[in-house]
Amino acid sequence: MADRLRSGQVAAAAGVNLQTLRYYERRGLIEEPDRSLGGHRLYPEEAVTTLRVIKAAQRLGFTLTEVSNLLDAARHRHGVGEGAGMQARAREKLADVEAKIADLTVIAESLRAGIAAGCDDLEACAGDPECPLPFTDLAGRL
Repeated sequence: MADRLRSGQVAAAAGVNLQTLRYYERRGLIEEPDRSLGGHRLYPEEAVTTLRVIKAAQRLGFTLTEVSNLLDAARHRHGVGEGAGMQARAREKLADVEAKIADLTVIAESLRAGIAAGCDDLEACAGDPECPLPFTDLAGRL
């Protein structure tokens, strides 16, 4: 068991805290490790890679449920042809991100117009037909 790492070693190597490691284990993202005779968790070195993959996927906007599905598909190599693989999920996530960017672009443009017009009173601006902040239009588009 020389190639096994204890919880603290895995967490430190992956850049997560122990609570995160245990949470991922409870969620099934990381397989339950073997135990030493003293009861210490002993993880394979691959657990560090898995943790890094999970954190990278989260930074890309994947939820833990989505990450779990991706890991499960990769581990069992099932469902990949049915849209469960990384390519299909990445396309879906990209479409979601691009939609959010479009929404944020509308918000940014509206805020710039409000700042440029000197809008200072939300209620007064909302009732002013000349106000550049399109309150009713924005509500319909977002």
